[in-house]
Amino acid sequence: MALPARMSKKTIEIIDIKVLKGPSMWTYRPVLEAWVDIGDLEDCPSNTIPGFTERLCAWLPTLIEHRCSYGERGGFIKRLEEGTWPAHILEHVTLELQNLAGMPGGFGKARETNKRGVYKVVVRAWHEKITETALYHARDLVMAAIENKPFDVPAAIKEIEDMVDSLYLGPSTGCIVDAAREKRIPSIRLSEGNLVQLGYGNQQRRIWTAETDLTSAIAEGISRDKDLTKSLLASCGVPVPEGRMVESPSDAWEAAQDIGGPVVVKPYDGNHARGVFTNLTTQEEIEKAYDDALNEGSGVMVERYIPGNEHRLLVVGKKVVAAAKGESAWAIGDGKRTIRQLIEEEINTDPRRGDAEILPLSPVVFDTKLEIELSRQKLTLDSIPAVGQQVLVQGSGNMAFEVTHLVHPEVAAQAALAARVIGLDIAGIDLVAEDISKPLEEQGGAIVEVNAGPGLIMHLKPAVGEPQPVGAAIVEHLFPNHTDGRIPIVGVTGSRGKTMVAQLTTHLMQLTGMKVGLACSKGAYFNQRLQTPGNCANWTSGNRILLNRQVEAAVFENDSRTILNEGLAYDRCAVGIVTNLDPTDTVPECSITEPEQIYNVMRTQVDVVLPTGAAVLNADDEAVAKMAELSDGEVIFFSKHGLNSITKDHLAKGGKAVFTENDTIILAQGPEQDRLIRISSIPLLQSSSKANTLESVLAAVAAVWALNTPKDIIATGLQTYN
Repeated sequence: MALPARMSKKTIEIIDIKVLKGPSMWTYRPVLEAWVDIGDLEDCPSNTIPGFTERLCAWLPTLIEHRCSYGERGGFIKRLEEGTWPAHILEHVTLELQNLAGMPGGFGKARETNKRGVYKVVVRAWHEKITETALYHARDLVMAAIENKPFDVPAAIKEIEDMVDSLYLGPSTGCIVDAAREKRIPSIRLSEGNLVQLGYGNQQRRIWTAETDLTSAIAEGISRDKDLTKSLLASCGVPVPEGRMVESPSDAWEAAQDIGGPVVVKPYDGNHARGVFTNLTTQEEIEKAYDDALNEGSGVMVERYIPGNEHRLLVVGKKVVAAAKGESAWAIGDGKRTIRQLIEEEINTDPRRGDAEILPLSPVVFDTKLEIELSRQKLTLDSIPAVGQQVLVQGSGNMAFEVTHLVHPEVAAQAALAARVIGLDIAGIDLVAEDISKPLEEQGGAIVEVNAGPGLIMHLKPAVGEPQPVGAAIVEHLFPNHTDGRIPIVGVTGSRGKTMVAQLTTHLMQLTGMKVGLACSKGAYFNQRLQTPGNCANWTSGNRILLNRQVEAAVFENDSRTILNEGLAYDRCAVGIVTNLDPTDTVPECSITEPEQIYNVMRTQVDVVLPTGAAVLNADDEAVAKMAELSDGEVIFFSKHGLNSITKDHLAKGGKAVFTENDTIILAQGPEQDRLIRISSIPLLQSSSKANTLESVLAAVAAVWALNTPKDIIATGLQTYN
């Protein structure tokens, strides 16, 4: 149906995009904030556009799963039928396109600004480029639904899918990061690839797929040298197949004759089973396999063929955490089609097969390995097998059949020993055995390879069986005994006095012997040394501090513009300080003009306080004091006017407060009070002319008290701070 003329020029314009890389007034996670001008569509909610909801739901039927404000399945559809605005619709469509492209859905919001028709559309940004692309496709889709024009939904999803494949974390790295997130361990992506930091500062660990910063380069080098690996394993009593390096096709045949029986020809430094030929017996097979194996590595090995099934055991730390079994692929004849057709039409069309990393089974490839396998059966690709005739087309690989529960304890012990002998903290152990539930010695099984940086997809998405929590196992290996990779972080916000609080807090923390990083409006510092001059109260400077392996604690100044335009540099903090809140401290360029809006910006600092941490709040500022109810941790009030009604009530409930009385700073918890230091003996208070200096001192004292800093160190720090 054609739209009425009055709607013919309605449009959705994306006028600005911000990437908030850390917690903000919206949520704890990175988001993309798009400023969207819907123009005169402000007068056209969804229920006034003929056929709009029907067209949108036909293109994206999975929108039925969006609960929206109703909190129930179909809630968003109900909103469409009742009437909602294009900015809100844009939010949901962006999230759904990301979800259909293989990314998690996540958080979304749409809010009006102080300008008619202009909205802030906020969506979870797992990767900013992917989310931006999804946003623009969502805009075009929504407009097509409004204008009753065609839209190629599959093409849009395919473009986003391709970006996910090339830009987002791979499934192996992703499962580790997800497991870390479940344990509340922060993560920072360090490259466009799969290099990720888990944790902050000196508590961090780094991963690259299934390799960690505990993975020895020497061990990795040994694992690539298959001959050296075998000799080391054999010296420790681990069963390995007999074999040796060979120098030529004729030498390979000679080695096979010396070994006797069927043999395996493989690259001595290959990976992913490329160039591996098994169960070879004839000179022609062996010499042909030599050339192909050499193309996949820098040398070739010939080994005794071990009958049985291939298995991959994943060792993490000192134990086996997952195991997968390989199975052969067979073409079943129908008396009509060639082997080539059967492979193409029956086997490789299995949706579980493909070259994508997320698929558990690899396709059957038309290569030398297949040619040898068929010739052994006196067949070619153009042969037409009889009805029901079984033709072996892939004799190895496809280790995607879950068998963790079947692994015999002795087999697990030998696999773990093999990893330790090579020196790998995480290893993929390839072994061949008829029955994984029996010791290797009983059945003539053997360990054939030890691999560094093993793929995890076979354990995450097995073709048969239940997925194994291998990401959680790796995280537990990196962060044992409930450690979380965190360092003490203090965040400071407010309308005034932030810089002084941040600097004084840093000074007091350093007196405990910690190496402290500081990012504030005066610069970025590490261990009292200025590293970057100028205003460093921003996400970039804060992130650099968290990347530093020497940093043992960190202090960050955050003003309202940093929170609004960038987000916090950290996900959670041990101490969150709010010095004060000036209702006139507006940010009009961000459409923050009302006291309630300013409050929502500042509260971000309290929202990210850890349950084990503390919010430090100004009891003399009613709006700031109100934030106490938002803290997941404890609350410490500070007041320069002695005990007021807020601090009295708080102490009566057993809480903590820092306040002044008779020229003295008092630390109080419940009925207990400790006199810390005379105000007149603090040089900073005598030299500073700023009206809020005493507030700053009290806030810093409360912050380090929350971190269990001894009182004598706090007093000494106040007396020595210049």
